[in-house]
Amino acid sequence: MIALIQRVTNANVVVNDETIGNIDKGLLALIGVERGDTEANADKLLRKVLGYRVFPDQQDKMNLSIKDVNGGLLLVPQFTLAAETKKGMRPSFSSAAPPLIGERIFNYFVQQAGQQHPSIQTGEFGADMQVSLCNDGPVTFWLTC
Repeated sequence: MIALIQRVTNANVVVNDETIGNIDKGLLALIGVERGDTEANADKLLRKVLGYRVFPDQQDKMNLSIKDVNGGLLLVPQFTLAAETKKGMRPSFSSAAPPLIGERIFNYFVQQAGQQHPSIQTGEFGADMQVSLCNDGPVTFWLTC
């Protein structure tokens, strides 16, 4: 599994001209599910997302997690993170999980996140989404498990 996390001052996701997810200070996490990923992978990646220290402490060092700052978490499914891009000029998605499995693992990730963090918003699996954000820093990390 892959999470591309971005520290944001705000972020939202829109589907069919309707805002379905919106956070202020926190993390936007684009989530990619790869072939062979399981709930165990989702649990491990969620621990990283919730515990990764990307927010500044009193000395302005990245030393606090999203849990420490009680920030919002916007989870957006993005199968294109699993693209193979080393060869050619067109991405291959053969390493991405099939849609039914990807959706099941993403929904499990969201469910577990909701049990461990109070402020969760999501995108919609399989939808044409417009994601807007103000990256704070900018601070962006690629997390895998």
